[in-house]
Amino acid sequence: MSEAPEPTRILLVDDHPIVRAGLAAIISSQPDMKIVAQTGSGRDALGLYEQLRPDVTLMDLKLPGITGVEAIRELRKRFGDVKVLVLTTYEGDEDIYQALLAGAAAYIIKGMPHEQLLQGIRSVQQGQVYLPAEISRAVRKRTDNDELSVREREVLRLMAGGNSNRAIAEQLGVTEGTVKCHVGVILSRLGVKDRTQAVLIALRRGFVHL
Repeated sequence: MSEAPEPTRILLVDDHPIVRAGLAAIISSQPDMKIVAQTGSGRDALGLYEQLRPDVTLMDLKLPGITGVEAIRELRKRFGDVKVLVLTTYEGDEDIYQALLAGAAAYIIKGMPHEQLLQGIRSVQQGQVYLPAEISRAVRKRTDNDELSVREREVLRLMAGGNSNRAIAEQLGVTEGTVKCHVGVILSRLGVKDRTQAVLIALRRGFVHL
């Protein structure tokens, strides 16, 4: 009689203790899965991964210190074979794009049925990419014209904070004319006519988080 295979070893990264407890209960109810560690910090996740080398890492995107995307990027840099499943509330196409670009193999929204989470874990463990239909549609809608430079993202973030062009120029150490040029590009890329619309679209799509 052959022995049962070892359960998939999972590192759970989420900054809400109640959410972690619920996820741990769901995952631990599966005979082929095992939580080996939990943390609410992206920085701590790096150390735990290095120590434990879990099979799959569940990563939220909104974390204190370094973000989930930054943690994924660093894990991929240090450990090329890392398998990360993103589990988050962020539904914007830019959030999804950045997570996949960083190296995530799956992207699941917390409001989705827990069966999708379990299926995602099993798929990622087998070396597959797992994107539910809603996530795939959001990725397909994104075009190269949606890309913003690092500086344009900085300007957009400051716009979302209610800063004028002059205030943005002072904070970035550039001229007000330069900021106006960046704003013009941002409006064009987002397909809107004014700053208010730009901020609303940026928040919805995940270019900015308040």
